[in-house]
Amino acid sequence: MNVVAVIPAFNEETRITDVIHSAFGYVSTVIVVDDASADATAVRAQEAGALVLQHMENSGAGAATMTGVEAARALHADAVVTLDADGQHDPHDIAAMLKPVEEGRADIVFANRFGQRNSIPLIRRLANAAGNLITFAATGRWVHDSQCGFKVFGPRAVRQLTIRMSGFEFCTEIVRESVQHRWRIAQVPTKVLYSPYTMAKGQSFAKGIETALKILLRSFLR
Repeated sequence: MNVVAVIPAFNEETRITDVIHSAFGYVSTVIVVDDASADATAVRAQEAGALVLQHMENSGAGAATMTGVEAARALHADAVVTLDADGQHDPHDIAAMLKPVEEGRADIVFANRFGQRNSIPLIRRLANAAGNLITFAATGRWVHDSQCGFKVFGPRAVRQLTIRMSGFEFCTEIVRESVQHRWRIAQVPTKVLYSPYTMAKGQSFAKGIETALKILLRSFLR
């Protein structure tokens, strides 16, 4: 399979190189979408061998992910792996994430950080539970880790995926896409590494509330 990794990145010059190098062990191409970083993220990504696309203005994780998926389509990708640029996801889990797609059992694979004994701060567990409940209310599909950026899209999902929401709410939109297109799903336990750095990069409580309101509003408008 022609497997392409898509990594949305914003101000990740200290982390992006290691993520790219690790991902190359499992994919043929790495696309980094630099979402108007103010640092040397794009330079470091290019030096590490990634295909780098740059947004002129900061557009959000959803918009950056869609830019990367569109580029992967142009490269005739059979599967697309998305993962965060801050190093919290372990690229060595890509092989396990790809397996349901390679075996023809799934069109989309969701990582599940809560499926094994990861050290996850309580605030993140509570935020994830809230995100799962909101996602279920908006889509009717329960996903154990709906807000995780680590996913694999198989051939059908790569062709059909459309992300319209630019911010963090795009994760719920992807679950909705899986329902609308009747994609077969799989959920795979993965490792996660939280640190003061990755905790600081995540959503604040206020941002989480804003994201939830956007999700619910969009669900009523569709």
